[in-house]
Amino acid sequence: MAVDVKVSREKRTHFRYYVVLLLFVLTAINYADRATLAIAGPVVSKDLGLDAAQMGFIFSAFGWAYVVGQLPGGWLLDRFGSKSVYAFSIFLWSVFTLCQGLVGFFTGGLAIALLFGLRFLVGFAEAPSFPGNSRVVAAWFPSQERATASAVFNSAQYFATVIFAPLMGWITYSFGWPWVFGVMGGLGIGMTIVWLKTMQSPVSHPSVNQAEVDYIAAGGGLVNLDQAKKTATPSEGPKWDYIGQLFANRMMAGIFLAQFCINAITYFFITWFPVYLVQARGMSILKAGFVASLPAVCGFAGGILGGILSDYMLRNGSSLSAARKTPIVLGMLLSMTMIACNYTDLQWVVVALMALAFFGKGVGALGWAVLSDTAPKQITGLAGGVFNMCGNLSSISTPIVIGYIIQTTGSFNWALVFVGANALVAAVSYLAVVGEIKRMELKV
Repeated sequence: MAVDVKVSREKRTHFRYYVVLLLFVLTAINYADRATLAIAGPVVSKDLGLDAAQMGFIFSAFGWAYVVGQLPGGWLLDRFGSKSVYAFSIFLWSVFTLCQGLVGFFTGGLAIALLFGLRFLVGFAEAPSFPGNSRVVAAWFPSQERATASAVFNSAQYFATVIFAPLMGWITYSFGWPWVFGVMGGLGIGMTIVWLKTMQSPVSHPSVNQAEVDYIAAGGGLVNLDQAKKTATPSEGPKWDYIGQLFANRMMAGIFLAQFCINAITYFFITWFPVYLVQARGMSILKAGFVASLPAVCGFAGGILGGILSDYMLRNGSSLSAARKTPIVLGMLLSMTMIACNYTDLQWVVVALMALAFFGKGVGALGWAVLSDTAPKQITGLAGGVFNMCGNLSSISTPIVIGYIIQTTGSFNWALVFVGANALVAAVSYLAVVGEIKRMELKV
């Protein structure tokens, strides 16, 4: 372009920070929509006559569809770009969230089937979201800022609990559980418009000058990632045999295993944790909504700290492997402190231990930064879909396993042991399986 020389001499813009802020807000709404049933769960289960095992299956409905949708979602992102695919995703998951509030007009088996079906559709519609986040970060951020950027959008899952858990608890208490779904669905539909008006590739965005584009590109940012989709032909889309190469790579296999275990911790907190506070610790639904936000504050702080620490280590001479693995391993070991809740009856001690565990989980939640560092450049979306598919298999297994543990033992004690064991396996995977962290090269 003729204006490049002139623009490159200007002071560098920083629009990438607005981009990651937008990802943060969208991810917070994303996770809040996942957690709507967890907050409203005690009232919904009472109204519909559901036992713990049935609630476990309904909780898992999201996970089944979310996992199934990962590969198609990743393929669509690589084929058509982040802007249009992500916008469609936001709109659909918000509509299906809103519709869950209408289940209150039905009773019996029909109401249960509708709730399961709508949760399933929310999961399928949300499938491209995190691969899309990773794709956007790979395009908009150089490697030395990537862990912090990934930590910011990933930490939105904790922020969602901090802000939306008390709000949804209050709405449930004051107006009834159907309103939770209506409010959150309407909010997501509004954000679809914001996304469409904001998102473009760095090289074509009117708010980005050439100096910022050059800075991103010099640090390994894929600044043309979505721009290329405008001229791509169908034959240039991602090839499905690349998936086999991902699983055959030891580094990627270790990353996938660890993400499965890390997500088990996540899905305990966004499904069974509020129920744990009500049923095992005797809190009211209103109090549980507010108390659930306290560990999430620590998770949010840990998430930001983990990304900052990783990028700081990288800028100060640590290898990419050391910079990414150190926070992950330390964070996972700290997450295991939740098991100590089995040995106290004091509510404040339980909350403190869960806060510490959530903080550790936040510190160690750098999987998406690792994925941005390692995904083959030809299939950033598809690799993100495989990664998220493997990680979110635990969104299916964790609610069901915990539901059966509670149903058979009448206690949450072994459920906490189960979640803590997943944290240990994640740490071991990064230490013993992953090896050197570097961008994978495909055989074409």
